[in-house]
Amino acid sequence: MNPNPSKLPLVLITHTLPDDWMAALRGRLRAVIGPLDATSLAPELEAHLADAEGLFCLLTIPLRKGLLDRMPCLRVISNMAVGVDNVDVAACTARRIPVGNTPGVLTDATADLTMSILLSAARRLPESAQDARTGHWKTWSPTGWLGADLRGATLGIVGLGKIGRAVAERARGFGLRIVYTDTSPRPDVAAELGATFLSFDELLRQSDFVSLHCPLTSETRGLINEAALRRMKPTAILVNAARGPVVDTAALTRALAEGRIAAAALDVTDPEPLPPDHTLYSLPNCLIIPHIGSATRGTRRRMAEMACENLLAGLEGRRLPYCVNPQVYEDPFSSKETGS
Repeated sequence: MNPNPSKLPLVLITHTLPDDWMAALRGRLRAVIGPLDATSLAPELEAHLADAEGLFCLLTIPLRKGLLDRMPCLRVISNMAVGVDNVDVAACTARRIPVGNTPGVLTDATADLTMSILLSAARRLPESAQDARTGHWKTWSPTGWLGADLRGATLGIVGLGKIGRAVAERARGFGLRIVYTDTSPRPDVAAELGATFLSFDELLRQSDFVSLHCPLTSETRGLINEAALRRMKPTAILVNAARGPVVDTAALTRALAEGRIAAAALDVTDPEPLPPDHTLYSLPNCLIIPHIGSATRGTRRRMAEMACENLLAGLEGRRLPYCVNPQVYEDPFSSKETGS
């Protein structure tokens, strides 16, 4: 017997996604769906906040406490992303609302993209391609569009998590020396990769390429600031495939314009999207692409499927398979301490 549609849980899905990605949800919930390119919660979704039991969202939608307070029936948030910096996780945990993410699935795609933009910046591909299109390519020139050598150069990885490790694996094939910094040394992983732990400041001083793979936290916001950029080599290239706010955009713009570092390759920006009239777009030594680190057909589909798994588990009262705040499942009345 088919369930009564009016009895199915109401879910807000912030963006329109391909039907085949969301096949697991058919017949199991009522959905109100936002537009393809939403950057905030659409009005048609806001009208149902009071009754929604589930929320399926992308990282472009901020979910702060004020919005969550308007959702008294909310039982689960499923974020189709690895990071959850768009979600007030603490507020969700306080209300015992599990928050799901999609870890692991985009590691290879993002690592591939990182190496792609690193290589593009190193060999000045955007600039040389533009010169070819606009007629500045007159003949083969022995000094034209000279780029950076990779073999023997030093790649500094900030954050040796899954993506950072995958980048290191790929970079070794190009003959790069690998150094890294993290909250603490990771000797087992580092030994496997042939990577050397350095302090953040020393990594900046030694690296020919600095690649960011740390999460966005209060400690990493603005990590690459004026002072950090001044510690880098004037020939260094900065790569950001993590989160835009890890880099101080104004400081980076000045450093590139003044030639204090050689180039930057950015898959993420702050703000995001970067306004089309921003100065960074006019700088030939800055490559900017629209946050496509995970943009392969297989990766994005699997992310959606994992997010559906989280959503359905939360609606059915089961433990989320990919949960960022598992403490919501702890018994609030239990205690390890005894006594009067």
